[in-house]
Amino acid sequence: MRVSSWGYLYKHMSGRTLLDIQKQDAAILHATCVAVEGRGALILGRSGAGKSALALQMLALGAELVGDDRVALRMVGERAMAAAAPNLRGLIEARGIGLLRAQTVGATPVCYVVDLDQSEPERLPEPITAVVLRQTVPLLRAADTPNLAAALVQLLKIGRVDPEWPNT
Repeated sequence: MRVSSWGYLYKHMSGRTLLDIQKQDAAILHATCVAVEGRGALILGRSGAGKSALALQMLALGAELVGDDRVALRMVGERAMAAAAPNLRGLIEARGIGLLRAQTVGATPVCYVVDLDQSEPERLPEPITAVVLRQTVPLLRAADTPNLAAALVQLLKIGRVDPEWPNT
């Protein structure tokens, strides 16, 4: 796996990027996080990129909301954990409708980063990674990816095939 940093040079509303917080033990990012069976996907992108919309689609497919708009990250041992920012816990934005109430789960390990500002040019991409606080996790460049919500729910449930398959 290779580490990607080029997709995180832009500033989020909070003014912080994954690159800015790589060696920290805790931070709050402008992001959304959902979980499936205890595995979290941290969704990043500029304002209006569709973070909340993707989370709502995933919730409809059985995912659970960790936090929307601001996500509190902290290291627990060797794991980056995500939780809702306290002032926004239990809320998710639905553009054109308003703030909706939602049940949230507690702190969840970040297992994937989903970047809605970057597109994946390859049909079957080689794995790349990002660093969340001090943990390296798989990075998915997912702008304009068809069936993204369903694919992410399935990925979080069961995972994906090793790129070396069927040779592994």
